[in-house]
Amino acid sequence: MVCAFTGHRPERLPWGGDEADARCAALRHRMEQVVTELHAQGYDTFLCGMARGCDQYFAEAVLACRAAGTAPEAILTAMVPCPSQKDGWPAGEQARYDALLAACSAVEVLEPVYTPGCMLRRNRAMVQRASLLISVFDGTPGGTASTLRFAAKQGIEILPLWM
Repeated sequence: MVCAFTGHRPERLPWGGDEADARCAALRHRMEQVVTELHAQGYDTFLCGMARGCDQYFAEAVLACRAAGTAPEAILTAMVPCPSQKDGWPAGEQARYDALLAACSAVEVLEPVYTPGCMLRRNRAMVQRASLLISVFDGTPGGTASTLRFAAKQGIEILPLWM
C-alpha cells in the first residue's frame, strides 16, 4: 500500500527553522511512530515531495524507521516537481536535500523545468497514487490546504499530525 505526505515549510511552523525546538522534536518523533505503525499495517511505499520543512522531516522519519528496523522494507520515493526544486535554498538545505535524495529508494522528477503549478501537480500525482495521505496542516491557505482538498475529493483517507 502507498502513503503520501503533505505539510508545511519552516516559515509556516510555530518553531520556524529551529529544529531544536521541543515541538519540532515531538512532531518528528510522532512521524516515526506513524511510519512504524503504517508499515506494520502493510504500507510499504512512502511518497514525499521533498520540500523544506515537514516533507524532509517525513523523509527522514521513513529513513530512520528503515535504519532502526521498525520499517526495514519501507520504500521512500522522492516525488521531485522539477530539477531546480532546491535552487535558491541556502547551501546547508541543498546539502540536506541531496543527502535525502541519495538515500531514497527511488527518485521521480515529474517535470523537466519549473513552471507555475508544478508543485501543485506534484502534490496531485502523489495523492493519485496513495490510499492514505499524512498531513501536517495548521488550517491556513496554501499548497497543503489545496492538497488536502484534492485528497478529500478523491476519497483518500487523511491522517492529520499536528501538535
